[in-house]
Amino acid sequence: MLLKASPAFSILNSGVGDLFPPSNVLFPSTACRGSRLSVRAAKGTSTKSLTGVVFEPFEEVKKDMDLLVPTTPLASLARHKFSDESESAVNEQINVEYNVSYIYHALYAYFDRDNVGLKGFANFFKDSSIEERGHAEKFMEYQNKRGGRVKLQSILMPFSEFDHEEKGDALYAMELALSLEKLTNEKLLKLQSVGVKNNDVQLVDFVESEFLGEQIWAEVKEMKQTQMKQAEYMISLQMDQLESRKEILRLKGLYGSS
Repeated sequence: MLLKASPAFSILNSGVGDLFPPSNVLFPSTACRGSRLSVRAAKGTSTKSLTGVVFEPFEEVKKDMDLLVPTTPLASLARHKFSDESESAVNEQINVEYNVSYIYHALYAYFDRDNVGLKGFANFFKDSSIEERGHAEKFMEYQNKRGGRVKLQSILMPFSEFDHEEKGDALYAMELALSLEKLTNEKLLKLQSVGVKNNDVQLVDFVESEFLGEQIWAEVKEMKQTQMKQAEYMISLQMDQLESRKEILRLKGLYGSS
């Protein structure tokens, strides 16, 4: 916007005004206003951007006003570029987390029995159940932040008995836990792919930063514990086989009674 001095200024009327073009120079006006400053905008001011970048927020918002601002009271004000497919995928992941948590809780109840009495396993699966439920709640919070709607689905009833005829309950439980962690990781990768498909960078970043890295370490932890139980199982199996051979030789009179 160009500024033009008031024509009442005495210097411009005395011939010195040729040095200061009145169309683009600002001067204090003393006529009729004492020592006040008189400022006027020149007509025909150019609004062309010097950089070529023009930002007109009111015009741009006006175009998408119907899309950005919901017209029904049930619609979310926070929802922005959050597709229906992404919303459904988040609800499915919430169901996965709750199902895994439910199975871990059943394992906790099994190992906490008086006739099983493996308190270490019971505490491990209790903590795992709480962790998975926390993941579900984190997804629910994210769904609400993005303007989606949380829709809880049915949870399958888990088994109540985990004793395996060959492997026993401890090894079978750890192998089951490892399989569940791998399944959860696959579901997280599927959720990430939905975000990529819909150009939802916020969803992709949320899954990668909050879950995928942690899920890898969880799988490593489960794998190490499973390997330890497998080693214990193999040692126990070999000891049982050795005792069986000794018993056979004893019956044949080829092995001492002691």
